Amino acid sequence: MIKATVMSDATTQDPGERIPKATTSTPGQTEVSFRLWARDNHKTGIWEVTPGVFKSTRPGYDEICQILSGKGTITEEDGTSFDIGPGTLFVTPAGWTGTWTIHKTLRKMWVVTDVPTN
Repeated sequence: MIKATVMSDATTQDPGERIPKATTSTPGQTEVSFRLWARDNHKTGIWEVTPGVFKSTRPGYDEICQILSGKGTITEEDGTSFDIGPGTLFVTPAGWTGTWTIHKTLRKMWVVTDVPTN
């Protein structure tokens, strides 16, 4: 029997222990990631980060993000930027690079698909 994987309230449920954000330029910034499900080259879960600024890349995977709570601004490598908040849906494809500025603790639901290497 195959059963559904459920997180009862993705907007408020505690996703676990926070750790220092490795790519931050803001002292004390933390993050937590909870993997809800994975199969083959697909994974999904919840991620949360506290206010601050950090660099981000997508080496070898595409990511679909749905913002559940919080506020931020993402600046892409070419200098263009967009604001994110509850309801924002976006994709960062493999090879993407940018900077995240988190204004209010941000939580997202993410889906990652590994890009095959030839």
